[in-house]
Amino acid sequence: MDLMSILGWAFGIVLMVIGMCLTKSLADGSYSFNLGNVVNFFDPTSIAIVLGGTLVALMVSFPGSQLAKVPKHMRIVLMPKQYDPGIYINQLVEFAKKARINGLLALEEDLEGINDAFLKNSMMMVVDSVDPEKVKQQLEMRLDHMDDRHAQERALYSKGASYAPAFGMIGTLIGLINLLKDMGDVSTIGPNMAVALITTFYGTILSNLIFTPIANKLQTRHEEEFLCNMIICEGVQAIQAGENPKFIQERLMNLLPQYKQNLINNMDEEDSTPKKRKKK
Repeated sequence: MDLMSILGWAFGIVLMVIGMCLTKSLADGSYSFNLGNVVNFFDPTSIAIVLGGTLVALMVSFPGSQLAKVPKHMRIVLMPKQYDPGIYINQLVEFAKKARINGLLALEEDLEGINDAFLKNSMMMVVDSVDPEKVKQQLEMRLDHMDDRHAQERALYSKGASYAPAFGMIGTLIGLINLLKDMGDVSTIGPNMAVALITTFYGTILSNLIFTPIANKLQTRHEEEFLCNMIICEGVQAIQAGENPKFIQERLMNLLPQYKQNLINNMDEEDSTPKKRKKK
């Protein structure tokens, strides 16, 4: 569970509600909290214009199969799969050691227990003695395909982030037009002005609290997965070439940012340090 996403949305909503309900007295400068003020920010017409318009625009812009993936995207945001580069590096180094001693065919039994489909399929090509050049082409093609697929899925939320404020402005224009046409009727000024202002508010909230954060979080998830898959590609090719396991480890570690390298090295040092036995 990604607590940062949940806490971020929760704090964002709470702070907005506080801002809606907290009012300052002009007489003595004191503040008062009135929860009933939230009702002032509810307008069905504005919701229909902004939310409805944004959804319709997304329906026109993307196929239904893409929109059907929204629940899957929310699971990725809130309950992501953990991609730890250190685990993949250690696993590939162990494969390299075993292959160097017993040959590539000895890895076939180990592949049965691997849950990562990308790692399993990549290693199977090596075990099946597929030509190294074809292995390289296949792995690069899979990386490119994953990159394009994830970019298309993020585009749904990037477009939503641009559509929502636009429909907020459309709602503002609708409210102002109705306001100017009915200037003689004082009773319509308030409702029309509310539509003009609240639509912009809704559009900004949808863009900056919903669509943009989701797009950014999906980008982060993509970078985590892409890095691990790139490590798999480099490691698999190195194993097939019969390179030294120590050299493979250094090669794969160089793909990581320096802070990740330091973190993994510190963890390895802690694991290798013998613990002192307590005296009885």
